[in-house]
This record gives sequence, structure tokens and C-alpha cells, in this order.
Amino acid sequence: MLIEGLAAWLAGVPDVRLTASAATVAELLRTEPSPADVVLLDLLLADRSDPVDNVRTLVRLRRRVLVVSVVTSGGTARQMIGAGAGGYLTKDHDLAALVAKIREVAEEEVAVSPELALGWLADRDGDRPVLSPQERAVLLAYASGMTLGAAARSAGVQPGTAKNYLERVKDKYRKAGRPAYTKLELATRVREDGLAT
Repeated sequence: MLIEGLAAWLAGVPDVRLTASAATVAELLRTEPSPADVVLLDLLLADRSDPVDNVRTLVRLRRRVLVVSVVTSGGTARQMIGAGAGGYLTKDHDLAALVAKIREVAEEEVAVSPELALGWLADRDGDRPVLSPQERAVLLAYASGMTLGAAARSAGVQPGTAKNYLERVKDKYRKAGRPAYTKLELATRVREDGLAT
């Protein structure tokens, strides 16, 4: 009922189309006709699969993920973004907000509802920047010792794009009061923030 309702509502949205639906991540990967630009992933699936594993599986396959859930915890949102999701939206928002967040994730932005973002910032003391999945992928590859070109290939982007992502990462760390200008300093931030786990 919910999927049919969502599909009917999205039929009136010109730039968003529901291309497939599935009960589990494994089923989606088996049955989707082609990879979607954004995967809407319910936090808690009927197969009781681990939400972090679900996000990581999709991100590893280069999917952009928007997690939707009834869980309003900033900690849960942080955990999903940390696993590589491009966004987290609670189900108490309307469909227009959902479409807005889908568009943000499709544009490689980090999409979190304003309420969660405020709670998140208060809880985090502002010392850990929020990285998009693409920024994180380039950072992890580069900080592991790869050249910029190799990090770009690993993340599936052009070297110029990888360089832009790294500059954005450095700027975010600088604004958070934890500047990292060199590869060694970036590797230290990766360890400090537990990004490689």
C-alpha cells in the first residue's frame, strides 16, 4: 500500500521516478532493472538485516542512499551517514520534503532534516565534519597512501573531481577547527574519527 501510494504520488513529480521496489537489499540487487540514482532505504527491514551493513553494501556498489525511518535519533542518523548514506530523513516529514532530500542526495549533498542536523551539531560539538559519501571515498583512498590519480580511480571519479573533493574535505576540517593540509594529517583525521572502520 505504501509503495503503491508513493509511486502514484511520484507520478506527478517530473524529475523523480520510482524504478523498482524490494523488501530487502538482497532482493533489490537481484531484481532492479538498472541501478537507481538514489536508493530509498528503510532503516528497519522485515528480514532484520543490519542497517549499517545494508548501507555499506549499497555504497560499495556505488549507490547513493537516502535512509528513511521512524527513528528520530541523531545518533542513528550519524551512524547511517558514517556508513556512507547520503542522507537520513524521518518519516514524520511530508512527501515534498522526501522529494527535496532525494534531489539533494542525487546531487551528492548530505541530506539530513533540519531537526536532526541541529541535534547532531549540538551532540558533536562541531568537531567532526559531515562528509558526503564521495568525499569520504576519496579521502579514505587518498589517506590510505594512494596517489590522487589512484584515489580518483578507486572512487570512480576523474582526478580533477577527486581533487575538488579533497579540497572540500580539507575546508570542512579547517572550519571544524581541526585543519588537515597534508596526506599524513588527513590520515590522522581518518583514524581519529573512525572513518576507516
